[in-house]
Amino acid sequence: MKKTKVMATIGPSSKDEIILEEMILNGMNIARLNMKYSSIEFCADIVDKIRNIDKKLKTNTAILLDLKGPDIKVGKFTGGKAYLRDNDKIRIHMDPIIGDSTKFSVSYSNLINDVKTNTVFKLDNGLIEIKVLEKSENSLLCEVIKGGFVEDNKSLRVIDTTINMPFITSEDKSAIIFAGRENIDYIALSFVSSAEDILSVNDLLIEYGNDHASIISKIEKEKALEDLDEIIRVSDGIMISRKDLGVEIPIERIPSIQRSIINKCHLQSKVSIVATEMLSTLENEVKPSGSEISDIANAIVDGVDAIMLTGETTIGKYPVGTISMMNKIIKTSELDINYIELSTKAMRTENQDITGSIAYSVVGCATRLKCIAIVTPTMSGYTAKKISRFRPNCPIVALTPNIETARSLNLYYGIYPVLIEDTKSFDMILKLSKNSVIKKFNYQEGDKIIITGGYPFKEVKHTNFMKIEEL
Repeated sequence: MKKTKVMATIGPSSKDEIILEEMILNGMNIARLNMKYSSIEFCADIVDKIRNIDKKLKTNTAILLDLKGPDIKVGKFTGGKAYLRDNDKIRIHMDPIIGDSTKFSVSYSNLINDVKTNTVFKLDNGLIEIKVLEKSENSLLCEVIKGGFVEDNKSLRVIDTTINMPFITSEDKSAIIFAGRENIDYIALSFVSSAEDILSVNDLLIEYGNDHASIISKIEKEKALEDLDEIIRVSDGIMISRKDLGVEIPIERIPSIQRSIINKCHLQSKVSIVATEMLSTLENEVKPSGSEISDIANAIVDGVDAIMLTGETTIGKYPVGTISMMNKIIKTSELDINYIELSTKAMRTENQDITGSIAYSVVGCATRLKCIAIVTPTMSGYTAKKISRFRPNCPIVALTPNIETARSLNLYYGIYPVLIEDTKSFDMILKLSKNSVIKKFNYQEGDKIIITGGYPFKEVKHTNFMKIEEL
């Protein structure tokens, strides 16, 4: 059983219930809904389908809602696109117009006041570059530095300049209200620049009475790297959005930044997710490239919690096959993880509390005794998350009567949540632990499991027991 989790973005290729069910059966742990390309109605439909599938399969799929964020988009073009030629002069208008190869408009009318001459804009994932030459009353005269095709509603990125757009847009507020109504597990924040951005969303969640959704901050701006430690500290997890980050910084820096963020998240006990272009070959082909496999393997060996798929499962031809292939790569790559090194590194920064100390001991015993699973009854998921941080080489089965806890735990490394009926009997906890492992794993007589948690179940706030059982 793999321990690194798979997040898949849902789109036209994967929206049908039959496909979603196959994706879950083949190893999708988290479904991502991208508000940049989806309506509230589309997202509500997908949530309903996934909840129905979970009831049928007795699974606990987590759902992540990815907000648009303060995104500047170009307007519409005659024929849907235009070609911008190197060295040509073009004019960017603040009021809506139909664009062509000499002009286009933008969605943010105050852009003209935020930029200066020589400010650089990038479009089409950084392939097109435009430099500001002059400012007039309601437009910018620019020069095309690197040309190419630009299409309707594509994002425009402003380089090395602070834009004064509010971080939380009205569309994002509507999406956050939807997330609370649908009990969405994770909210991902786009274009984060500082810790204050995350805190503003956290305040909004409190205002809306949403105490369930966790915040995942996306690192896709160079400015975010300047405040990275604080961003990690106030977030529940970090998504490394490599494609967008590569628009603002030299792409050759991405691997070292990715490794550093995974390490920082591990040390701060936060979830890490590596996103975009993991298996992009599979959008049209049935076999990944060697470089893609190596890329995924490197992230897994570094200890990432989850790998995210985007175009492969939204517009790709083989969404189910892509999930299946990703799981094969993960299982093979996990054989090369240095679990002892990851566990020891985590312990060096662990607070000296009871739960942390027992969790570390549990992982050490599981390794030495070659246990096939660690089982932990949990209400909030706290104990299971602690154990996950120490990266055991066997799966963690989290028994919980709380459906929200079960879903949210599905993003964490190595944790497989199982929904149980509430119980106060210690003997019943032991019985459920054994039965859960027997149902989930191929086992042989004499195989060992470790059961750990806090007892009495609802009364104790920390882990206080560890028991080794033979099957």
